[in-house]
Amino acid sequence: MTNHQNSQCLDIRRIAVVGSGVAGLSAAILLEQQNHSVTVFEKSRGPGGRLAAKRVTGGSADIGAQYFTIRNPEFRTFLEKNAGNDCFGPWQGRFGFQHPDGHWQAFPAETRYVGIPRMTAISRALASDIDVRAEVRIDTMARKDRMWHLTDTFSRHYGPFDQVIVTAPPAQARDLFTNSGLMNLASALDGAVPAVQPCWAVAVHFESAPGAEFEGMRPHNGVLSWLANNSSKPGREDHGQWWVLHATSQWSAEHVETHADQVIDVMLDAFREITGFDAMPDETVPHRWLYARSDGDDHPGCLWFPAEGIGLAGDWLSGGRVEGAFDSACELVRTMNQ
Repeated sequence: MTNHQNSQCLDIRRIAVVGSGVAGLSAAILLEQQNHSVTVFEKSRGPGGRLAAKRVTGGSADIGAQYFTIRNPEFRTFLEKNAGNDCFGPWQGRFGFQHPDGHWQAFPAETRYVGIPRMTAISRALASDIDVRAEVRIDTMARKDRMWHLTDTFSRHYGPFDQVIVTAPPAQARDLFTNSGLMNLASALDGAVPAVQPCWAVAVHFESAPGAEFEGMRPHNGVLSWLANNSSKPGREDHGQWWVLHATSQWSAEHVETHADQVIDVMLDAFREITGFDAMPDETVPHRWLYARSDGDDHPGCLWFPAEGIGLAGDWLSGGRVEGAFDSACELVRTMNQ
């Protein structure tokens, strides 16, 4: 092997990424494009994070992020190159928000995109060429000879890695750091943890279509913050209509331990109040997001701890939007390379 080849081998870093949402997958792809070796660990059965969809009768319903915008041209280029044009497209719906006096007004004009035929199509496309270890929940990290060794909840070991990127919500990241004895990193997240709020989501199916003015609505309501006709999104070929309801952060926090059946009843009552549609759904699918909306105002883009070789990325660090997760990953990769 030549000296040049030896130098190239030494420059290749082994990097672990915890979490396979948009931030984790974006960071992994960007680092692999720089010829680093990346392994992504995902606690769920597949990638996606908040680009989540629930299997329902006849198809699926998006229960996480409802759409995304593309304000950064680099985000569009990244998606087109690494996911392809077929897995996302514009949602040609009508969107409205409600004023406190009850008056409805259309959203400002902006193209809103969704995954096709479901939001998870994007994450699965991004993950297609990445080493993603699904159903692996990393529990602890230990450093030996400047290399990180990871252990999951089944005491399986992974590594060694030169660096670790954590894209889990701040509460889960703090738990990981605490379990690993990294108290300085854990304490750095104390302010961020309470800023990420829970959200109850319910997908409901109606045989007959509600005659709503908008396909996506942000009501002024004490229970619901969002309701949308999921079946109006491109690529959905549903019989009847699937609607997705999101509760407000405050109501979700107050009812985080409430039984799902009771949550469904209250959220459906709010849906009827907003739409005037009284028909009973023939199927309901609830989901509780413990860490959903970021209400914090501090958006540093990413967090990087050079002495430990550990970084954090996620939408909560960059404005809370899907595109923000990509921006955060880009910022972290740039910081790691400085």
